[in-house]
Amino acid sequence: MIIWLDYISVFIFALTGALVASRAQLDIVGFLFISALTAVGGGTIRDLLLDRNPIFWINDPRFLSLCVIAALIVFFTAHRFESRYTALVWLDSFALAIAVAAGSGIAIDVGHTGAILILMGIVTGTFGGMMRDVVCNEVPLVLKQGELYVSAAFAGASFAAICTALSVSQPIALIGCACVTWVLRAGSIAFGWRLPVYKSRPPKF
Repeated sequence: MIIWLDYISVFIFALTGALVASRAQLDIVGFLFISALTAVGGGTIRDLLLDRNPIFWINDPRFLSLCVIAALIVFFTAHRFESRYTALVWLDSFALAIAVAAGSGIAIDVGHTGAILILMGIVTGTFGGMMRDVVCNEVPLVLKQGELYVSAAFAGASFAAICTALSVSQPIALIGCACVTWVLRAGSIAFGWRLPVYKSRPPKF
């Protein structure tokens, strides 16, 4: 189940990377680079932190093939989207939910629970997209004011951690993790769900 979660999240994140490349009007090599960076960036950092050797896409080059396929699909079809940003945001929400579940599942498989499980879910789900946006000079989605992004990943990974602590079966824990993450992220996109943000106040003398 975890390997399929990884495959799906890599492919969808690669699509989002290619959509950002289309917004930046890059050439085909730029599409391939941004797709791959987005798709495997978070998982690479996760594997380095967990000391998994070899890193997942080196162990299974089919992940890179998925990046190439996604980049080519978007390169030839991006002009058909009426609003590429809308497509990007919704695709990213699906990728986030699946990647958080995949990262949490891998942390469970290597014997981690609690805080480490939660952090690996967040890292897997958010770092690739953040690299994509920074390289393409976009405001990272993770930093959009008050939006539920990292907090959605945190909630989903926490759900998986709680289920693991209660000895709930791994498939149920990971499906629930993905659902919690996506519902919160989708609510933020569709209904404007937000966290309160800090507003500075003049000092009182």
